[in-house]
Amino acid sequence: MREMSVSEQRYKAVLAVIADGRTVTEVAGGWGVHRQTLHRWLARYEGDGLEGLSNRSHRPAHCPHQTLPTVEAMVLEMRRAHSYWGARRIAIELARKRVEPAPSESAVYRCLVRAAVIDPMTRRRRRETWKRWERSAPMELWQLDVVHGFLLADGSSAKALTGLDDHSRFCVSARLMTRERTQAVCDGFSSALKTYGVPAQVLTDNGKVFTGRFAQPPVEVLFDRICRENGVDHILTQPRSPTTTGKIERFHRTLRIEFNTRQVFKTLKTAQEALDEWVTYYNTQRPHQALGDVPPEIRFSATSRLPADPRTPRPERNGEQWVCRRVASNGVVSVDYQQVSVGRNYAGSSCDVLVTDGLLQFWVGSELLKTVARTGNGVVRKLHANGTAPRPR
Repeated sequence: MREMSVSEQRYKAVLAVIADGRTVTEVAGGWGVHRQTLHRWLARYEGDGLEGLSNRSHRPAHCPHQTLPTVEAMVLEMRRAHSYWGARRIAIELARKRVEPAPSESAVYRCLVRAAVIDPMTRRRRRETWKRWERSAPMELWQLDVVHGFLLADGSSAKALTGLDDHSRFCVSARLMTRERTQAVCDGFSSALKTYGVPAQVLTDNGKVFTGRFAQPPVEVLFDRICRENGVDHILTQPRSPTTTGKIERFHRTLRIEFNTRQVFKTLKTAQEALDEWVTYYNTQRPHQALGDVPPEIRFSATSRLPADPRTPRPERNGEQWVCRRVASNGVVSVDYQQVSVGRNYAGSSCDVLVTDGLLQFWVGSELLKTVARTGNGVVRKLHANGTAPRPR
C-alpha cells in the first residue's frame, strides 16, 4: 500500500471536519496534533485549496538586519576585482568608503558563501598559548632575504632583495637585480641604510651573499663588513629554519599574490618602477591584520636612529698599541699567545685589539666585545687595523 504524503494526510483530516461533521477537538486528538494546527489547515485549505496544505517555508517575510542588495553588489564587485581579498579585507574597504550601513566581517562572509564565490569552511581558532613574537620598537631588527621569480620579456627572470622592519612590518627594501650577487645585494642594503637609518640588528639566512662565517676558512664578506662598520649586529638563522624569518617569508607570499609576480615586465627598470609603486601602497595604505588593520607606516618611525653613511670607514686605530686579528671559527682571538673567546657569532670578523701593559680590549667595529687582563709581557706581532688580516696562500 502506498504511503500517503503530508498533503494527503492533512487533506484527510480536513475532510473529517468538513465532510464528516466531526469536531476539531476530536479530529485533532485522533491525528495527534494541536487544535490550533488543525484550524490552520482548515484556513489554508479554504484559501488555497489542496496546494495550501503542502509544507511552507519558515523563512521570515522581513529581516531588518539583512544586508542590502546594493551592498551585496558592492561586496561581489570588490571580490571580482580583487580575488585575493577575504571577508575581513572587504569589510575594511567598505568601512573606508563610508558605506551605510557598513556590513560586518561575518555578513560579508555569508554574502560570499551565498554567491558561491567561496566555500564555507570551519574557523580555525588559535591556541590559548599562541603568542606573536615581535620587537618592541621599530628599527630594532630588520629581516632581509632574496626572493626569486620576477619575469622579464626577454625570457629571463629577476630577483629582489627584500627587507622588513620586525616591529612595524614596514618594507625598507625591495630592490630588483638580474642575478643574486654580493655587490647588488649590498647596494640594496646600503641604499636602505641611507634612506631609513641604521637598525640595531639585521636577521638573514646563511646565504653566501650575506655571510662567510661558514666558509672554510671563515671570511668576512661585504655584507658583514657593512654591518660591522655601521655597528649593526648581524644575526643568522639556524640552517633549514625558514620560520625564524617568518615575517619576511609572509611578506613574500603577499608580494607574489598582490603584486602578481606572474606578470611579465618589459625591462628591469619597468619592473622596479611597478614594484616601487606597490611597496608605497603596502607601506602607506594597505591594512595589515597583524597591526590591527592599520598600514605599517603608522607603526614605523625612523627617528630612533639617525641615517648614517654605510660607507663610513671604521675609526682609525693605527697607533702603536693597536693590533688586528682575525676571529677564528671557534670565536677565539689569539694575542701574544693568549687566547680569548669573543663569541662564535664573530667568526671570520676582523677584530681590533688595544694592547696595554695590563689589559687587552677587543673591538669589532665600534663595539667593545671584551676586556681581559693581559697574562704576558712580550712583544706583540703588529698588524695594521685599517685592513683585514691577510689570508694564507
